Amino acid sequence: MAPAAASGGSSLPSGFSVFTTFPDLLFIFEFIFGGLVWILIASSLVPIPLVQGWVMFVSVFCFMATTALLVLYIIGAHGGETSWVTLDAAYHCIAALFYLSASVLEALATIGMQEGYTYKQYHENISAVVFSYVATLLYVVHAVFSLIRWKSS
Repeated sequence: MAPAAASGGSSLPSGFSVFTTFPDLLFIFEFIFGGLVWILIASSLVPIPLVQGWVMFVSVFCFMATTALLVLYIIGAHGGETSWVTLDAAYHCIAALFYLSASVLEALATIGMQEGYTYKQYHENISAVVFSYVATLLYVVHAVFSLIRWKSS
């Protein structure tokens, strides 16, 4: 049962084939855009900590988890087991939901920053909103294709 489930296109890639297979190629873009989100918010000195604290948590958590999964896939830690396909699908679904909530909150915080904050803080947060929605889209696409892979495993 396990060899049949692990064979075919439903298994996770290992080694540097992670960079050539879809949706695993999206790890790189999730890493880049997620990193930009927390760097931009941190550089604006987190002017609204109550709201932006959640955004920082989500972006840093997803950045670290994506990095960890990418490294584990590259070294082949999954060993072709189907439980890793389930983990991949679950992680990307949770990350997509978290990032959607963080994106909405960051957009709301940025709208409230139109007056009373510096020009630099406002524009850094506008950029963070844009990159946050791009990261959300990437995680949603990755989640959908991970669920398809999970369903066929």
